[in-house]
Amino acid sequence: MPELKTLPASATTDEILQCIERDGAVIVKDLATPDDIATFRRELDPYMEATEAGRDDFSGRATTRTGALVARSAKAREMIMNPKILEAANKFLSPYCQRIQLHLTQIIRLKPGQGAQTIHRDRWAWGRYLKGVEPQFNTIWAVTDFTAENGATQVVPGSSDWPDNRQAKPEEVCQAIMTAGSVLIYTGSVFHGGGENRSNADRIAANLTYTLGWLRQEENQYLSCPPELAAQFSPELQDMLGYTMGQYAMGYYTPPGLPGEQPECVTPAFAVRRIESGSMGGEELLDAARKA
Repeated sequence: MPELKTLPASATTDEILQCIERDGAVIVKDLATPDDIATFRRELDPYMEATEAGRDDFSGRATTRTGALVARSAKAREMIMNPKILEAANKFLSPYCQRIQLHLTQIIRLKPGQGAQTIHRDRWAWGRYLKGVEPQFNTIWAVTDFTAENGATQVVPGSSDWPDNRQAKPEEVCQAIMTAGSVLIYTGSVFHGGGENRSNADRIAANLTYTLGWLRQEENQYLSCPPELAAQFSPELQDMLGYTMGQYAMGYYTPPGLPGEQPECVTPAFAVRRIESGSMGGEELLDAARKA
């Protein structure tokens, strides 16, 4: 039976990425403290409790999925911008983009009786059109302990380069057993799926994922966190939400208004902090594109 590597919170970016390159996933212990988890739950449990269960087998008929975590939780915003995670995400995705962005935020709660999810790849959110590009760097933060009984995420180590139609054998699958506050980091290409909750308690996780800045996000951050709300956040978080150019000439817009009332072809940052950054996103991105 395969097993995922578990690293301490002190692990370096290179140590994390070595495991990911080999297995497609790794567990990092104790990135969040018990106080962090308590605050996260205090801020978000009311939204989770109000969320209805999934309507199909893949989403999970005994599973709730609560989104818009950036808009709803200061602690979630802190977790999204965790320096260790972002350093690894940027380095991992840098061969394929000039800038990364937030892809989705979601609390996934498996209730007792929830069956195992179909083993899949998260990159299939874009269909099966992307070839030769790794589009995602994903995290699952354990809000409760992850055990074999309560549905710890199933992972197929070493499956990142499998063909899409390959089905994992039972002996190729392991579970991400970890304590609350630990994080499963995995790629968009590794095969995985939620486990079966055979316990009498909920298994709760925060799924926070990142993608290439030039791809469409799975969770529409502009609607989940519109400009009037995003304007309250740091420029770094605004950029992570997508209020910046995804690449040179990708994402600019013209604010509505009467003739001459608004500038033409500004970066999305103009919507949240009135920054134009030059023509269509700035020379720094154009220079990076020329060098790519």
